[in-house]
Amino acid sequence: MNAIEVEATKSERGENFPVASLLLAPERRAPILAYYRFARAADDVADDASLSPGEKILRLDAFEATLLGKSEAVEAAKPLRAALAADPTLEARHALDLLTAFRLDATKTRYADFAELMDYCAFSAAPVGRFVLNAHGVGEAVWPASDALCSALQIVNHMQDCGLDYRRIDRVYLPLDLLADCGATVGDLGAPKASPGLRAALLRLAEATDPLIALGSTLPPELAELRLRLEIGAIAALARRLNDILKRRDPLSEETHLSKPEALLVAGLGAARVLLRAPAAAPRTAQARGDAA
Repeated sequence: MNAIEVEATKSERGENFPVASLLLAPERRAPILAYYRFARAADDVADDASLSPGEKILRLDAFEATLLGKSEAVEAAKPLRAALAADPTLEARHALDLLTAFRLDATKTRYADFAELMDYCAFSAAPVGRFVLNAHGVGEAVWPASDALCSALQIVNHMQDCGLDYRRIDRVYLPLDLLADCGATVGDLGAPKASPGLRAALLRLAEATDPLIALGSTLPPELAELRLRLEIGAIAALARRLNDILKRRDPLSEETHLSKPEALLVAGLGAARVLLRAPAAAPRTAQARGDAA
């Protein structure tokens, strides 16, 4: 492995949320897993505390060059490149947008307010849902609900890992104006237990995430493919449960993740609710491939 080749250090089984779970049709899962592994490996570069910002940018540029067929340097980018070549309806921009976010991570360590955090999520989170929709032949009409759910998942993860991110790589996603308004400081993230001000800030951020989850929960009835509706229903249920946990628990000193049995139960109930809920309108057709034809 040369200086710019990397392998993902985490697997899809280590995520809070199902990534290309068995709910999805097998032919859909393959490109989504290729996308996930590309994202995971690039994220590892952005989070590597041993690399300078310049080294991170160099390596992320190599991801882009390999994805676009201009280089063979990064093995982790090749499966996604092959998936894109095999299916011309899949769009590379959803991976390139992620690289934009990871380049930000290489150089930006603070976010002034919620709007700035949402701008980041537009590149770090929204492209994931857009690629999943793209892989199912679903067009842009449902992006707002998908973007909202993906951004909610991202913010939940930021809250869960707020102490670790600060201690390990001095990165703070919690909006600075929110911390200040609640009487908290960035330094509070390094404590073994959250201060009252930090707990208040986390509660307010979780409450600001509720409308995103609510909007994201409107997505399943808009989709034609049952398996995808079940997957998104499960993810929305997990996001809601974890966000509720963060309203009650301190991520610096208490467990804010679900155990595997808990996650399976919550996801199963979320999928079951989708089955019981009739679509409010005619589902969006698969625009790219005409799957619903």
